[in-house]
Amino acid sequence: MPRRAKSNKEGEVERVYRSLKSWILDGRLRPGEFLSEVELARQCNTSRTPIREAFNLLSKENWVCRIRHKGHMIPLISIREVVEMYEYRKVLECFAAERAAASATPEDLIHLRSIIAIEDQPGAEFEKYLRANEAFHTRLSEMTRNKYVLEQLKLALEHVHRLDVLSTQRDSQRILHGEILRAIEAHQPAEAARAMAAHIDTSRDRMLKLFGT
Repeated sequence: MPRRAKSNKEGEVERVYRSLKSWILDGRLRPGEFLSEVELARQCNTSRTPIREAFNLLSKENWVCRIRHKGHMIPLISIREVVEMYEYRKVLECFAAERAAASATPEDLIHLRSIIAIEDQPGAEFEKYLRANEAFHTRLSEMTRNKYVLEQLKLALEHVHRLDVLSTQRDSQRILHGEILRAIEAHQPAEAARAMAAHIDTSRDRMLKLFGT
């Protein structure tokens, strides 16, 4: 295959992969839904081959699975998946909170406070709250200055984002970040980790209640 043709093919697969993944994360493609290659090819304005190759990439990340004789589907969300994801998230984010409390600059604190300012607006749209929530946790991971923590937490937060989006259809409870930020502002690493652990446990329990019934 000529180099340019190969590059174009890889670019098309990447485009389709990103589109499908965004639809999964935003709940457009829902757990338990079987995926039609023909229909998705139409929606992505492409052929079936990039769809199949994108499925392969998404399968490696466990966003889709193949059912023999039936094709690909979006896996259902299990209790075990929720528990394990939040356990893993707690390890990463408690570390991030500790590091932030130990090293946060005045500029860092102003930025964090600005991110969660929306939590003082009871009537704010839930979508804006979700964006602020993700931005707050992402910023803490960036403050670790550890690329491995940042990469792994980014992946974990993708799963959390999807759960948050799906859960809003049944419950719009907001789980706030003020206690975490106050510990970081006071430069108390142990207290920041404790507050983060409590925050994640509350989030986990909410998801278990919603997806365990």
